[in-house]
This record gives sequence, structure tokens and C-alpha cells, in this order.
Amino acid sequence: MDTRPLRSVTPAIDIYIKLAQYPILSDKIRVMMRQELFRRGIISQSAFEQQVRDRAIESQRREGLQDPYVQEETGVWQLRKDRVRDYLTDAYFADNLGSGLLTQLVEDALNNQPAPTRNIELTFNPEIAPWELLFRQGEIYEAIPMPDQEKVKHHLQEIKVVLIKRLISDQLPFIAVAKNAFTIGDLRHIYRNRIGSGKIGGKAAGMLLARRILHQQDPELGPDISEWVGIPDSFFIGTEVIYDFRLMNRLDHFMNQKYRPLDEIRDMYPKIVEAHLAGDFPENVVDQLREVLSHLGNLPVVVRSSSLLEDSFGFSFAGKYETIFCPNQGTSEENLEALLNAIRRVYASTLNPDAILYRRKNGMIDYDERMAVLIQPVQGQRYGRYFFPTLAGVAFSQNPFRWHPKIRREDGFLRLVWGLGTRAVTRVANDYPRMIALSHPQLRPETEIQAIRQYAQWYMDAIDLEENKFTSLEIRQVLHPDYPDLRYIVSVDKGDYLQEMVSAATASSTDRYVLTFNFLIRDRKFVRLMRTALRRLEDRYQRPVDVEFTVDILPNYPYPDYRLNILQCRPLSQRVDGDLVEFPEDVPEEDTLFTAHKLVPDGKAEGIRYVIYVDPQLYRKMPDLTAKMELGRAIGRLNKLLEDEAFILIGPGRWGSVNLDLGVHVTYGDIYNTRVLIEVAELAEGGGTEFSYGTHFFQDLVESGIHSLGLEIGNGDGRFNFSFFRQAPNCLPDLSPDDAALAPYLHVIDLQTVTKNKRLNIIMDGSIDKAIGYLAVGEWAETDGKGSVSIF
Repeated sequence: MDTRPLRSVTPAIDIYIKLAQYPILSDKIRVMMRQELFRRGIISQSAFEQQVRDRAIESQRREGLQDPYVQEETGVWQLRKDRVRDYLTDAYFADNLGSGLLTQLVEDALNNQPAPTRNIELTFNPEIAPWELLFRQGEIYEAIPMPDQEKVKHHLQEIKVVLIKRLISDQLPFIAVAKNAFTIGDLRHIYRNRIGSGKIGGKAAGMLLARRILHQQDPELGPDISEWVGIPDSFFIGTEVIYDFRLMNRLDHFMNQKYRPLDEIRDMYPKIVEAHLAGDFPENVVDQLREVLSHLGNLPVVVRSSSLLEDSFGFSFAGKYETIFCPNQGTSEENLEALLNAIRRVYASTLNPDAILYRRKNGMIDYDERMAVLIQPVQGQRYGRYFFPTLAGVAFSQNPFRWHPKIRREDGFLRLVWGLGTRAVTRVANDYPRMIALSHPQLRPETEIQAIRQYAQWYMDAIDLEENKFTSLEIRQVLHPDYPDLRYIVSVDKGDYLQEMVSAATASSTDRYVLTFNFLIRDRKFVRLMRTALRRLEDRYQRPVDVEFTVDILPNYPYPDYRLNILQCRPLSQRVDGDLVEFPEDVPEEDTLFTAHKLVPDGKAEGIRYVIYVDPQLYRKMPDLTAKMELGRAIGRLNKLLEDEAFILIGPGRWGSVNLDLGVHVTYGDIYNTRVLIEVAELAEGGGTEFSYGTHFFQDLVESGIHSLGLEIGNGDGRFNFSFFRQAPNCLPDLSPDDAALAPYLHVIDLQTVTKNKRLNIIMDGSIDKAIGYLAVGEWAETDGKGSVSIF
């Protein structure tokens, strides 16, 4: 093979060819070449730069630009000058200095490459250092024995901060926690599992940080639970890939969607999804995703959004973007196409109306929402034809409500389900997760057997491996006596009582099961693991957190062990402490509109002028589902009409339910201007109900400063003045004539007009579980903000 150096007829081309062998280092070499030209007086720097500008302008004209200031963006102009500068550098150097000096400059550049050092002092700038240099130097520092490691701790933290900012997040509150938790090995793992460039997003960041915090072993933190905590095998599509995707598919014009009126956004969204589903991905991304699927085998896969704004400190974006399950049971090409479609849908969801509205309300609409994607195997096991986890749910480090005075909020709260955790974070029809107060796990909201049976989980979500789809099923279709973890999750329904299952050997095909999870709530090992994890995360985050999780039950004798799998962890919004509430004395009975003594939050909302009221009994009598859907839309229109007024919503629990028979179907976008959302439940003796607490819908209310107050009527504690709300004049036809047909079911009450200048004050004190809504006279401002609130 001919090894002679490449030659051409002109020296300038020789230099160009030589520098082409150093595609990255050539920029540095050309800087050195220009320094030699200026130092030797061949041309001054100012004269050289003037030539660069003149030649660049000539090139614009040559390329047909008649009005360069309008036709060429600033970035393109800079790129044009950079290329002209390189060509001029090569030409001047070739004509005046020659290849011998160039060879010397190349050698100098090669000899001055940054490299890791075992010296204590850091000899390079981490902010501009290559990835591998940062990882190797960080590993050298971490390998130093502990007494000496203190001397390099500041350098190690600097390297970690740079890597965290490049890979994960540049939010200072996150970095403050993460730099003391992540190891260099953790960060290298993230880098290796990243597809494309950019950050891995908030959801992935929260999960990884939670795992690292719970793996730390320090006697001051409490018991070591690292053996019993993990996360799924995870892969991350970086935030820059969405830019490549939209650019190559000409979808950039959709980015101004966020500035359109909300109605236009809603109308356009289906077209946006359709356009994204027709898009192609860069070949290198597709190849890497094919490798991910090969690595995961035939395990079901979940594709989660992980935008830079998700799970951030103060704004969780809970439920705003897509999470999609891919059963992964087809051919390799079918599985790949399903995965690509899931990613396309996640990308499209950055422009969904609820997400845009949430950003507007929280002052983030001008932020360029960059979406990363988190790809994981679904956690669980195969049972028959279905794949699902034994336990899944959402956990809160602070209990959002107390149904008994003994319950301590600071010990946490669980919403627990059998099967996929989708039923724990989203309210679904005719179904209830198990609610567990970790301070007193055996205290139930319900007291009677009938109520326990009624407010149990009767449906579950799973992956149907034979049908290759996500599905919802009745419990009795799936749960049989041979289920391995049966005795840990069920009680046997004996009619007048529920009997605990002592052994799986006693299970019979004629047994009727109720999902009570009673074994778990009596097992201190399970309760302690959940309580310890939540307390440690809150301590490190310095604010309450919620955690989506699954739990594996590991056989052991005499009691099983448990492994907690973190799916995501987000810091919750903390409501700012308001003034201490004081309850009024001697409120006339006719001015008392309602009272509550259970599930009460803290805070107050005063000067309420309008009440939007949906009578629970009349709602149940509405003629069809179409009318109920239209009622929800009408509330959305009233929300817009009354945006500059102080108003509240009162209606049948559960607000936001997808089952229209259980409550009014609204989204956050329909109610975000309300001051208080009140859910009314009429109960029989011994009954209970499930309000919004712990769902994504509830988290929206918390972050927006909206109270969610549950009124249980019929248990002897709460009072509600039905006659006032039913008999007060209804101003709906005047306020929204197009919705006048709904007036029998939807009341809008102008309290100031009806009561001769009185308005509604709502006072709530969660420490004593007491709330009152009463009419009062005052000097009311024309407009008001959200209520004065404290955490939960």
C-alpha cells in the first residue's frame, strides 16, 4: 500500500488535506496558524478579519442573496464567516509559512491534549473537557482512599456538577441534591444508556436520584435498605433527538401552537398527533432502539415521557404527557414499529392542550419544552396469559388527608393496587385502590364489611401477552387459587365477615375474594420499608415527594421479603403557609352553607361571589351520557367566563372521573380558575368514599393553589344546606345563554345578588379536621387570586 503523503498541485490544498485528518483538532490548529501569521507580521488581525467579512459578503451575493439581513439568519452568517476564515487561514499559511511549520504546530497540538492526571490539582477546565476525560478523572478521584479524598472533594464535585448539567438537569435545586448522591459510575451508566444527545429529562432524573439516595449507606440516615430498593433497566432518548425528528419531518411549524387560543389548540391536536405518527427517525436512533429491544428480549416495554420540565422542583407535570405500554410480543419489526409509534406519541404530547394550559398557568409557556423519552421493561411477572406486577401504586411522604385523629401525616400514605399502577394514579370507573395511612396502616376509611367490599379494587390493568395489548379486566377473570401471592393480597368473603387466608393450600375455586392487602398492612417489614424510603427521600429533597412504584414479594420464611422498584419520584409543590385560620363564632344557622369534619385540608378562601353547583341527586337522573359530557364542557366554558371572578365548584364526587355515573368528567383545563373544588358524597352508615387525593388530578389542584375539599354527607358529621343551593336563583341562562338547557342540573349562584351583598368564606383547619363555609358581609375586592393555603 502506498504510504506517501497525499499531495496536490497547490500548497493550500495540501494544508486542507492534512488538516482534514484532524476533524476535531483542526479548529485549534488553525487558531495556532493564525497566531503565527499575526506574530510574524504577515497580516494584522484586524486586516485579516476585514478580509473575512468582505469575502463572506461576496459569497452571499454569489449564492443569490439580494437582502442578506433578511434572508440569512445570524447563526448561518456566523457559520459562513467561520468557513471563509478557515479557507483564508489555509491560503495565507500556505503562501507564506509552508508545511514544515504546520507539521510542528500539529505535533504541538497533539502533545497538549488534555488527559486525566493523578495529581491532586485539576489541570483542565471541566466545563469544556471531553466526556471520557471527565469520567476518567472522576474515577481517579473516587479511587483515592477516604482520608486523602477530602483534598480532592471540591474537584470531584465540580466534575459531577458538569456531568449532571450535561446529562440530566441544570436546575440548581436538583443539582444541590444530586451532586452529593450520584457517583461517577452512576453518571457513566446514564451516558452509556443514552440514545442521541441532550439531557435525559426530569422523570428519568427523579427515578435515578431516588434510587441513589436510597442506596446510600450511612448510620445517620437510618437502616440500610439498599438491598431492597431498585429501578428497572432503563434507556434514555436525549432531548436533542426531538429537534432532529421535527426538523427532518418538517414539524417545526407546530411549535407556535402554544401561543394560540385554547380552543384552536384543542382542535389542532389530533392533526398534530397524526403528523407526528407519519414521521421518520434518524437512522442511528432507529439502530440503537433496535439494539435496546434485542437487549430486552420479549419483555413488555413501557415508554414514558421525560421532559426537562417534568418532576422538577415545584412543577411535576403529573399526567400531562403520554406514557404508553408496548406489549412487545410481535415480530422484531412489528415490535420496533410499535416502539417508534409510542415515541412519536410522546413527542406529540408536548403540544397537548392540558400540558400547554398547565405551562401557561405556571408561567412556563415561553420555555422551549424539550422532551426526552424513558424506555423500560414493564415490572412484573407472567401469570397465565397476562403480565403485571403483584403490587403497584403511588406513595406520598406526607399523607394528604386524615380520616382518623390518630393518623400522622408525616408518616406517609399509599394508594395500592394489584396489577399495573395505572389504576393508582388515575381515577377509573367503579373501582378503588387500597388507601393506606402508613402511621396506622390498619385504620381504614371504611368501617363496615359492606363498605369495605364496595370500596375495594374490582378491576386490574395488565399486558395481554397473547393478544399483544394493554387491557383492563375484572379481577375474577384473572385471580385464581393458584396465584402465587394470593394470601398476601386477598381476604375471603364469607358474607357477614372477611376471613384472612392463612395458607394458599386452603384456597378453593368456590372462594370469593376481596382485595384487602391485609397481610401486607400487618407486616411491619413491608410498612417499615415504605415508610423509611419515603422519609429518607423527603429528608434529602427537603420537601415532600411522591413516588410511583411496584413491589416484588420475595418468598422467605416465616415472612416474605419485599423489593421496592422506583418508577419515578417527584418533589411535590409546597403550598405557602397562609395566615392562621380562625373560625367565626355564632354564625347564624341560615348563613352556614356547609361544614366538614373529615379529610379537611388547611387554609381559607374568602370573598367567594359565585358558586357553580351540580346537584348530586339531579346529576344521577340526567337522561344520557351525552348530556353529562356536555355538562362537563359547560363547566369548562364557565371557568373561562368567570376567570376574573372568585368562584368555587360543588358537585358529586368524584370530579374528573372517566365514569360519568360517578362524577362530572372534567380535566384540569376545565376548572383551573376555581378557588375551591368541593366533592359531595352522600353515604350510608359505615360507608366511605374516595375523593381526588393522591391522583394526578389532585396534584394539579395542589400546584395551582386550589383546595380540594370532600364533604361526606349522611354519616352524622358533615352538614350541607341542600335547600339553599337548590332554591337559589340560577343565573346560568344569563351568564351563558348557549348552556341554558342544562339549567335544571347546573346552577350558577351569584351570592352577592342573592344574599344582599354577602359572600362565601371557607375556613379549613386540617389539624382538627374542621371546615365551615358561611355567608358574611365585607368589603370585597372586584377580583381575587387563589385561596390562602398551606401544605395539604
